[in-house]
Amino acid sequence: MERDQRILEAAAELFYEKGFHGTSVDQLGARAGLSGPAIYRHFAGKDEILATLFDEAMDELIRATEVRDDDPDQDFQRLVRHHVEFAIRNRHLVNVTQREDRSLADPWRRRVNRRRLRYVESWEETLRRCLPQAQPWEISVATQTCLGMIFSIAYWPAKTSRTPELADAMVRSASDVVDSYRRH
Repeated sequence: MERDQRILEAAAELFYEKGFHGTSVDQLGARAGLSGPAIYRHFAGKDEILATLFDEAMDELIRATEVRDDDPDQDFQRLVRHHVEFAIRNRHLVNVTQREDRSLADPWRRRVNRRRLRYVESWEETLRRCLPQAQPWEISVATQTCLGMIFSIAYWPAKTSRTPELADAMVRSASDVVDSYRRH
């Protein structure tokens, strides 16, 4: 599994730097400390590597959307904090999942799209708990506002994203979004 992880880390970096189509299997192998053909002992090819990167990200993000607290605001803040920390820790991966989804081949594309839908629905359920009087469209807008804000971190200057107080600031900003609907 250690080699698989090295390959995935190399792929996230290279797909970030050169794009999916601009990265060769030989480059992946070299970055991971293997020969290009050795990649095929671990993955069927670049398509499977890209799909695995998406799956690993979705696994962690979906797990984080599970309800853990009776207080919906506390659960929401935990969710935002986790996602901000994930985006900081996995800048390249977040960027790749946003830019390269068009490069996913079927059947991986369909699976990832289903998982993304489930993921967004989980966020919406969290926000519905916070905003029980809100209209469905308001929940959708609040969800996309929070997700867009969080995942934009992948495009920020690295110095800004390393600010120690960033997670706290993002939790406050996301909470402001929720509060604006409460005042509405």
